[in-house]
Amino acid sequence: MTKVHPKFPNTYEESLCDSKAAVVLTVWRKSLLFNCDGFTVYNSNGNLVFRVDNYMNSPKDNIVLMDASGLPLLSIRRKKLSMGDCWAVYDGETQRDPIFTAKKNVSILTNKRSLAWVSVKKTILYEVEGSYGQKSCKIVDVRNKKKTAEIKRKDAMVGGGSFGKDVFKLIVESDMEPRVAMALTIILDQMFRSY
Repeated sequence: MTKVHPKFPNTYEESLCDSKAAVVLTVWRKSLLFNCDGFTVYNSNGNLVFRVDNYMNSPKDNIVLMDASGLPLLSIRRKKLSMGDCWAVYDGETQRDPIFTAKKNVSILTNKRSLAWVSVKKTILYEVEGSYGQKSCKIVDVRNKKKTAEIKRKDAMVGGGSFGKDVFKLIVESDMEPRVAMALTIILDQMFRSY
C-alpha cells in the first residue's frame, strides 16, 4: 500500500471548504495511534480531516469523532436498553439532546435494501441503502429521495486494483455535513463489521 503523508490543516473548516461540489473523502479503517482501533480520514488534497482513536481494550459503545488536531466534533454512543441496534450522536462530548439517532433495520417485512434509518426526534430523515460490507451503500434523504452521501470502494491509481475493504471513499453531497456523513459511516461500521 502506498504510504500516506498527510498535511495538517489549521481547522476543520479549512480542510473542507464550503462549496456546492461534493466532498470526496478517503476513509482508512486504521488509527494513527499505535495499539488503537479507529479511522483516519483524508480530503482529496491529502489533508487529514477526521480521526477516531479507540484503544483496543476500551468499550466500542462510546466513540468520538475528532478533527485533525484531536478536538472532539461528535460523540457517538450506543443506546442502552433499546430495541435493536440504535445509536445516538451528540455535539462534541455532550451527553444531552442528541443531534440525531440511527437505528439498524432488523425487520424482514420492510425494504430489504435498507440498512438503517436516521431520525431526529422520531422523524425519519435519511435511509441507508446497499451493503456496507461490500462498501457500496448510499444515504438517501427520504423527503426528496435524493442521495446525500455514498460509500464506495476506492481503486488504486496504479495497476487498477482495489485497496480492499479497509480503505474506501465517502462522497458527501453539499446538502449534508461531512462530519455527519462520517458519523453515519462509523455507525454502519459498528452495525455491520464483523470483529
